[in-house]
Amino acid sequence: MKKEKILLISHNFLPEPTGIGKYNGEMIEWLAKRGYECTVVTTFPYYPQWKVQAPYKNRWYTKEVITYPNSDAAITVYRCPSYIPAKPTGKRRMIQDISFWFFKSWVVLKLLLTSQRFDLIFTVAPPFHLAYLGLLVKNYSGGKLLYHIQDLQIEAAQDLGMLSNNKLLDRLYNIEKNILLKADFVSSISEGMIDKIRAKTNKDVLFFPNWADTSFFFPVAGREYLKKQWGYKETDIIYLYSGAIGEKQGLENVIYAADILREDENINFVICGSGPYKEKLISLAKDKNLKNVNFLPVQDKEKFNEFLNMADFHLVLQKANAGDLVMPSKLTTILAVGGASIVTCSPGTSLHDVVDKYDVGYIIEPEDYHLLARTIADLRNSDAVTELKRSNAREYALMYLNIDNVMNNFMQNIKSSNNVPQLIN
Repeated sequence: MKKEKILLISHNFLPEPTGIGKYNGEMIEWLAKRGYECTVVTTFPYYPQWKVQAPYKNRWYTKEVITYPNSDAAITVYRCPSYIPAKPTGKRRMIQDISFWFFKSWVVLKLLLTSQRFDLIFTVAPPFHLAYLGLLVKNYSGGKLLYHIQDLQIEAAQDLGMLSNNKLLDRLYNIEKNILLKADFVSSISEGMIDKIRAKTNKDVLFFPNWADTSFFFPVAGREYLKKQWGYKETDIIYLYSGAIGEKQGLENVIYAADILREDENINFVICGSGPYKEKLISLAKDKNLKNVNFLPVQDKEKFNEFLNMADFHLVLQKANAGDLVMPSKLTTILAVGGASIVTCSPGTSLHDVVDKYDVGYIIEPEDYHLLARTIADLRNSDAVTELKRSNAREYALMYLNIDNVMNNFMQNIKSSNNVPQLIN
């Protein structure tokens, strides 16, 4: 039987450990192992460090083929050079997006000139304008375009103050609307985001949530012993933030809360990850002479499950104006390990709805560090309630976040449409 061909065009891919690259990599691996012929046009891994990671070098185009033991699955990956800003301001990220589009366009044209034809073309936003490369492939050689939205990039840039020029914003929204209308399928990761997207074109939007590898991430007994591996005492209470460190998370509130709680010797904060805002947070903690805040780099995948299990509580923070523009991807792995979370979100958002309905965390209003500090102090006496939330978190992950369930449901939704060729099982 002839294999169906899938093309992914995205900035981010394996071996990036977090964010869009992680989900793109796991999605394409899942598809390749189930008989699809997969091709990826991407750049070199740089996120969340904002620096190309060894052994890759951001010098010229490369082609690699990823294979798997005891399997005939293979993924062809074309990596393109690009501009990677060490300090990604709004303007620099716009230049980065333009550089991605320029360098990727040559690979896409080469694929078309060599008569490559794809049955399904994935493009992932951000950046939203990569969809035009997908439309180029669709219009030239056929196939169907699926435009998947992980973040509402334009709204996020506007609400977070990264873009304020009204004429430019109108132009970007018009470009995005054109993409939404021309794509065969549009999908996103939360009901709140789907509602916002649907309002732009009154077009059906598929639900394609982020997932967790519930066999790799799972609860581990003996939290007090795990703490010793990272230099903490058994009696320490660890509040962990692990993920991208940028503007939208509002992580300065962790520092302010830590300052309020500095006299409690058992409460410790860990901020793990990398990103453009990390140095500012380190400087802020240093200026306040805080001894209860520790900054760690991104952890190795082999130890990451134990690292997450080491935490007594997880911090899932975002600014109020992020709203339903983003659904924190870090939450999926926290739920998979049965973690209890303190989540900052506003009523009516998808994040609030999930945490509240399934009772998987403690919800507080965003950007109130006094409330955050009080909540942290009060959790000392919540053992029974917290254990219930941990159990609920793991149960939710097994039921709704298992990658096989998510991918099977999503591919079935696509296959059942009259707009796409029948894909193989």
